[in-house]
Amino acid sequence: MKSGTFSLSRRALLSAMAAAAAVVSFGFGTPAQADPLKVSAIYTVPVEQQWVSRIHKALNAAKERGDISYEFSENVANTDYERVMREYAENGSDLIVGEVFGVERAARKVAADYPKTAFLMGSSFAPDGDNFSVFDNFIHEPSYLVGMAAGAATKSNKIGMVGGFAIPEVNRLMHAFMEGAKSVNPDVEFMVTFINSWYDPPKAKEASFAMIDKGADVMYAERFGVSDAAKERGILAVGNVIDTAADYPGTILGSALWHMEATIDHAIEAVKAGNFKAEDYGKFSYMEFGGGSVVLDASLLPEGTVAKVEAKQAEILGGKFTVTVNDEEPKSSM
Repeated sequence: MKSGTFSLSRRALLSAMAAAAAVVSFGFGTPAQADPLKVSAIYTVPVEQQWVSRIHKALNAAKERGDISYEFSENVANTDYERVMREYAENGSDLIVGEVFGVERAARKVAADYPKTAFLMGSSFAPDGDNFSVFDNFIHEPSYLVGMAAGAATKSNKIGMVGGFAIPEVNRLMHAFMEGAKSVNPDVEFMVTFINSWYDPPKAKEASFAMIDKGADVMYAERFGVSDAAKERGILAVGNVIDTAADYPGTILGSALWHMEATIDHAIEAVKAGNFKAEDYGKFSYMEFGGGSVVLDASLLPEGTVAKVEAKQAEILGGKFTVTVNDEEPKSSM
């Protein structure tokens, strides 16, 4: 850990991934299964992309433990997604993981056609049938906390926010960030824009420059490219999902991090035990389960900021404070 950087602790619920409720088995694996599960993943973007990189990291960790064998396809177009799902199912995958935001109907049809295969998919909608579980990046809690840091750090009281698409998965994080910033600095204003792409760093960078030209001295980097603009202009930025501070020294004041290990390990245990079922895995992204955390660089923040954030984190983990989940599209306030 670099000097001046504080990683805030997160409480893991150790029994969450081992305990399973008694349910009717639908034939996913067997309780006595000793061989590694065959797990396949399908990604619509490169595995280096923020969101997908966290799933890839958790699956590689399970592979290194010897719990699973792991194969994946990246950069899969939506038009090819159903075909790839079927190929993995036909080849005997025990668990198929992916994100189906643009192919919900087709993906759910595939799952219905392969009732003995377990599916765990990033989705904005509910579980389906007996074998289609969903997850989402509910890191609104660390987003609120890093928003507190940003609200304390801004001197112009103007924060720029660049997102990919205005969908619930992005909206809720932006709203939480804004709420956290407002809690310590009621005078802060926000500029919000969406580039309508999951991976277009040049476009995100140009959008950031426009906001910086209007006075923003802190940028919320929901997409790649934003931190590059902040670094070039000598202002601060806030990371999302992954920690990029090492790539932008002196620029990233903090990041809201997503950890997929709890989600993936819960699914693996369920398949191994033979009791995988359709359920919503969203809760495993909460800080309580170790699914989210926040890291701050104290050297870039006003004195006392880290202590205030730590105190609020303790309230969240102790059930004394709840961060609102707001999936509506956020709007600029200036």
